[in-house]
Amino acid sequence: MMESSNTSGDTCLTNEKVENVDTQETSDPGGDESRSQQQSDPDQNTSNDTHNTTQPDQATVDFKIIFNKQKYDVIFPLDNTVAKLKEHVQDLTGVPPAMQKIMFKGLAKDEITLRDLKVTKGAKVMVVGSTLTDVLAVSAPSPKEQEEITKSSETSKEPLCQQKNHKKVLDKYGKPDDLMPGIKNKKEPLPPTPVSGMYNKSGGKVRLTFKLELDQVWIGTKERTDKMPMNSVKAIVSEPIEGSEEYHIMGLQLGPTEASRYWIYWVPAQYVDAIKDTILGKWQYF
Repeated sequence: MMESSNTSGDTCLTNEKVENVDTQETSDPGGDESRSQQQSDPDQNTSNDTHNTTQPDQATVDFKIIFNKQKYDVIFPLDNTVAKLKEHVQDLTGVPPAMQKIMFKGLAKDEITLRDLKVTKGAKVMVVGSTLTDVLAVSAPSPKEQEEITKSSETSKEPLCQQKNHKKVLDKYGKPDDLMPGIKNKKEPLPPTPVSGMYNKSGGKVRLTFKLELDQVWIGTKERTDKMPMNSVKAIVSEPIEGSEEYHIMGLQLGPTEASRYWIYWVPAQYVDAIKDTILGKWQYF
């Protein structure tokens, strides 16, 4: 009887082992099936990335982009953001994304999707913005002025305020009536408010707003505000105005040559270095 009992016990034990082995073979995380799944994971990730951009069955919407009285027919993914749309608008219009405003039932935020914005078939989406060419056109000298600039720079080292083109502007428009206080021989950090009370070569009032979180300088006039990426300003020149040394003439070079300088008059002297350092990347710590 004892032998029979032991044999039965051995048989039970053997069965348990067999069941355990079967279970391990079925659920072994290192088995062929699991390895096969692991090997296919990268392909699944690639498929997901493609789905976000080029998958054929992605939902799209047909609408119109309106910029400068021109209409562009656009087909765009509903689940793409306004920021992505701005990149496409740049291809159509030449306006950099940083200088665009997308208007649809008000100002559209970059992070919102077209679906959440409720853009539907046939909708009209307005784009407000300026190309770099537009900005340069505002400040570009006429051929006659350019000839005078070239002649002046070649024949003399006259101060800016005495050069014919700048003297003409200063004499014509005089001191702005809303000048910010200027302090000569002193350096101060940028004020918390825009630097204002200045004008451009056309006599239009100018204010400079520094958006450090966006890495932009905003050149504002009565007619428009141009949001310029800091790195679009290639160089900055400035000199005091004789007889009013607490103020400067300043030129922001927006293109590859000196002819692309945007001139600003009556810049408070104490902010000149801070303006240069902020725009050109040498941050001020005070």
